[in-house]
Amino acid sequence: QVQLVESGGGLVQAGGSLRLSCAASGLTFSDYTMGWFRQPPGKEREFVALILGTEGRTYYADSVKVKGRFTISRDNAKNMVYLQLNSLKPEDTALYYCAAGRGFPLATKPALYNYWGQGTQVTVSS
Repeated sequence: QVQLVESGGGLVQAGGSLRLSCAASGLTFSDYTMGWFRQPPGKEREFVALILGTEGRTYYADSVKVKGRFTISRDNAKNMVYLQLNSLKPEDTALYYCAAGRGFPLATKPALYNYWGQGTQVTVSS
């Protein structure tokens, strides 16, 4: 049984930082592209970043203006994926999800991911 469990969310002031973690189990972790998505209040889920399974290549969403502020990384030995959030803004407030997908390496659409965590809340106050 595949499980993805996020942690590390919380309440932070604008300009602050958080590090989100996602622990994966029940799958051959390095075979999967790992993605981070977020869902702001009242809005649809949106792609944030992904990292490929073995080569570790990363890709970030331009549309949410996270480049330069967010960094995705993974540790295949620990079955962990991380999202470092820096220079946080109130508009970054959302429920952040990690997801695992296989077969579509540069998948930015939620439907292309096979497994999802339950999410961790990030709230940024102004």
